[in-house]
Amino acid sequence: MILSMRWIVFLFLGVFSASLAAQEAEPEAQEPADPNTILQVQIFLDAHLFGPGKLDGAMGEFTYKAMVNYNFAHGHAELYDWIPVMEAAAAEVPVIFAAFKIKPDLEKFVNPTLPNKPEEQVNFPYMAYRSYAELVAERFHTDETFLTKCNPERDVTKLKVGDVVVVPNVKSFRIEDVKAMQSFPKDTTLSTHTIVVDTTERMAAVYSSDEHLLAAFPITPGKPEFIPVGTWSVKTMMTTPSFRYDKQFLEGGGRGKEAYQIPPGPNSPVGIIWCGLSKSGIGLHGTASPRTIGRSQSAGCVRLANWDAIRLPTLVRPDSRVIVR
Repeated sequence: MILSMRWIVFLFLGVFSASLAAQEAEPEAQEPADPNTILQVQIFLDAHLFGPGKLDGAMGEFTYKAMVNYNFAHGHAELYDWIPVMEAAAAEVPVIFAAFKIKPDLEKFVNPTLPNKPEEQVNFPYMAYRSYAELVAERFHTDETFLTKCNPERDVTKLKVGDVVVVPNVKSFRIEDVKAMQSFPKDTTLSTHTIVVDTTERMAAVYSSDEHLLAAFPITPGKPEFIPVGTWSVKTMMTTPSFRYDKQFLEGGGRGKEAYQIPPGPNSPVGIIWCGLSKSGIGLHGTASPRTIGRSQSAGCVRLANWDAIRLPTLVRPDSRVIVR
């Protein structure tokens, strides 16, 4: 039976707290302290589908969890041992920074005049990035704060086409490759996979049909009163969804009389992809605010950073089981 005691090890014992205790009890665990080493590990874990959250060269909860999940998935006996991950990261990611030139074809994805109010956003065709800093940061799985640290001699708030910026050397999230309204059908293999959404640990883990852990990403779960605990299934998957903004529904769970249809785009409240569940109105999706993943609450759905959300179709498809706890 899938999801037996094995998955409880890292999803329900409080990975961050347990890992901290392990560090205190076993100082030989050699937790990385140098920011460059931490960034190297984060890039490695991200590439192997164990999301550390935003790449920032800082040791935090989701970097710990990503390390533990990676060790678990690869059969390492010592779940809290940093050495296997650090050694693999050093071999696979020898260069941790890259240079990125902002090309003219990205101009259509940036609109500094995009308003914040839903009633005004409906007048725009696309929920674009509000700056090139925002675009570049999300493209390389980080935020504007770390992008500033990577470019201390540049004002990243004034980036423009033609500028070259230093970024984490990670496989980029290319907004220009996201096809409009692309739907994803059932798949012989991927539809047999299962997602376990742990709203306490704020993680979503994907398992194969033979119980092998394939991936795990940080999430923002819904408010406690709206969390759809239970077993569901994936019904639909589509890129660039529009979003019905209903303040009354988001705050109280009841459908309101006033609502606004927000256009698609990376700054949509549901990001660049929607993975609808058999529980009506509930889904896994992207976000307009990746820096808040794991650190805030949504109305009822499960949010992932856009760079993680876009990987869902490579891991699950309609008919995949979704267990929310």
